[in-house]
Amino acid sequence: MKKPPLPLICVACIVILAGCQSTNKSIGSPDSTKYTIENTEKFARLDTATQAAIICTGLQEHSDVVGRLQVVANIKNRTSGSVQVRVRCVFKDANGFAIGDETAWQTLTLGDEATEAVRFTATSTRARKYTIVVRSS
Repeated sequence: MKKPPLPLICVACIVILAGCQSTNKSIGSPDSTKYTIENTEKFARLDTATQAAIICTGLQEHSDVVGRLQVVANIKNRTSGSVQVRVRCVFKDANGFAIGDETAWQTLTLGDEATEAVRFTATSTRARKYTIVVRSS
């Protein structure tokens, strides 16, 4: 009886092993690569203190009757103590470049695990994108 050639055996082993792949995904655990506000250009925490204490739980955006972009950001303190931060919005054009339309810094005091909505309105109708910027007071 004739033996099959070695390359044919190798190819057969590769095909068989390729069908035996498994994933290491635990049941009930959230996918760590899902889209969240925290990993986008729309929300930026400028220092380690705000990175540890502050998250954005939601963003809403729409245009007013004149065509200016309006943004509402839900800022949450995820610590058990009171936190004071400063927040502002930098409006950008459709390509993501700042257009010089930035709001003034607003001081925001958040109690234990509190969430507060902060509203921003662009002064220019050129604004299409934005970044909410947060820093420690």
